[in-house]
Amino acid sequence: MSPGPSNHVALVEHADATSHAFETRSIAYFSMEIALEPALPTYSGGLGILAGDTLRAAADLSVPMAGVSLVHRHGYFRQTLNDDGSQSEHPDTWQPEQRLELAGSTVTLSIAGRDVHVRAWIYRVRGVSGYEVPVYLLDTDLPENDPQDRTLTDSLYAGDARLRLAQEAVLGMAGVQLLRSAGYRIDTYHLNEGHSALLVLSLLEAELAEGCAFSESLEAVRARCVFTTHTPVAAGHDRFPEGLVREVLGDQRADLLRAAGAFDSGELNMTDLALRYSRYANGVAMRHGEVSRKMFPDREVRAITNGIHAATWAAPAFAELFDRHLPEWRRDNLFLRYAEGIATDEIGAAHRAAKIALLALIEARSGVVLLPDVLTIGFARRATGYKRANLIFDDVARLARIAQHAGPIQIVYGGKAHPSDEPGKAIIQSIFRAARDLRDDVRVVYLENYDMALAQYLVPGVDLWLNTPERPLEASGTSGMKAALNGVPSLSVLDGWWVEGCIPGVTGWSIGEPDTLDASNDARSLYDALDTIVPLFYGSPEKYAQIMRSSIALNASFFNTQRMVTQYVRNAYAAGERRSAGSTHGL
Repeated sequence: MSPGPSNHVALVEHADATSHAFETRSIAYFSMEIALEPALPTYSGGLGILAGDTLRAAADLSVPMAGVSLVHRHGYFRQTLNDDGSQSEHPDTWQPEQRLELAGSTVTLSIAGRDVHVRAWIYRVRGVSGYEVPVYLLDTDLPENDPQDRTLTDSLYAGDARLRLAQEAVLGMAGVQLLRSAGYRIDTYHLNEGHSALLVLSLLEAELAEGCAFSESLEAVRARCVFTTHTPVAAGHDRFPEGLVREVLGDQRADLLRAAGAFDSGELNMTDLALRYSRYANGVAMRHGEVSRKMFPDREVRAITNGIHAATWAAPAFAELFDRHLPEWRRDNLFLRYAEGIATDEIGAAHRAAKIALLALIEARSGVVLLPDVLTIGFARRATGYKRANLIFDDVARLARIAQHAGPIQIVYGGKAHPSDEPGKAIIQSIFRAARDLRDDVRVVYLENYDMALAQYLVPGVDLWLNTPERPLEASGTSGMKAALNGVPSLSVLDGWWVEGCIPGVTGWSIGEPDTLDASNDARSLYDALDTIVPLFYGSPEKYAQIMRSSIALNASFFNTQRMVTQYVRNAYAAGERRSAGSTHGL
């Protein structure tokens, strides 16, 4: 039923969509959040955007994959900001009943001693050739469930540890059951972050139910799982005390996890569980792979650098430009390499159209009027301490002097702080204060409720993309990749993907030194770079346009999810196909 090893060659070479029946899905992709489209609030930020882009690329490449996530009826949250930058959060509610179809089956999972019934809504991701990847959004809002269980799948990253553990049990365990009940034979389970690591427990239970020995069952589970870790930040790795695990999952399952060595110092570490029982694990950039191997020295962690789905993130003017000059670019993003042959005046015209669209949106949403001929810097990330969104305001006097003597500057911000991240919220307020202090020299606007729809305007519409994380805490970062696709060069700390993508003066500029963790001079390095960039933008527009073009040709042609998924197929998934070729059963 599942494609054998030889099929992967065809998959990578854009196999005909009809060569795989809908039921033939050998790869299951689990992610707590997936950005499916701008109108559906099923994601919070970069992890979900990456997951959605991964599934879109899988559909482009006709990879036999199915996605699994939660429905998140109340979304992450809608952000509003008052005049001093104080953030308020509001539910971002939607109704899957109005948009999606129900899957045919319902499964049952025991949580805190109660039977919880779980159904799924299906969203179909359609690729460039028409091939579809189904995504199952799990939902516990059923009348037969206890009232407290009906809300388990409502909100993303909300609530206490008990709710988070229950959500992760639904994702990992009910997700496996749902795929099994739908008749899929899954060879490879891809865990996108540790939130879905409890699928290991469901796979182990199924192996033991077949009568396999415990040690053999553990190896069979390991042979089926692939894990991607996305963060070197400790807070990004979920840990649950053993007592809570026993309350939520029950003693029998907790004992099984203990026998599998999943508890360390009385805690269940979801990242460690995923690493322990995955045949292949990877970080999301070459530098992040190095960092991850230091974090987990007893685990083998490889690296596959992230990408972005080009057809989703190209601004309309650039999509039209690529369609004229590189008509195969949607089917094969490698054709973007030939953007080097597009005239710089055409690159400039497409960018100006994207910029005008952004400035019109800013005026409509905020009332702030920015000027199209002024150098516009963009920054949009989750507002949290290590991303240092306010680094550019470290020396407001120097920033003002650059704007006065080299040329005017305007800055556009976006990004939410997690509701419980008070330091992150304080960073937003500090940006509002800096905007007031600099109002006579640098125009600054902070756009509230940054989401996928706003990103499709902001990222391509600025002239320079700024990224200032503390090294080595940037796992990858994909916003700069989206900018590069639209001819926007980056000014970024040398961390994550930018270590691979930065060719100074060709694709953008760097902040700080590549091989040091000393961040004390990063602000000065940022200003030194602006002392070069601002005069270049105003004094040598042709040279700046050449850098814009090189950003497309050199970075967009590589840092895309078609290349990324192809690497997963060849390096991570193919091993499972070879193992399963001689197997007598699948899950």
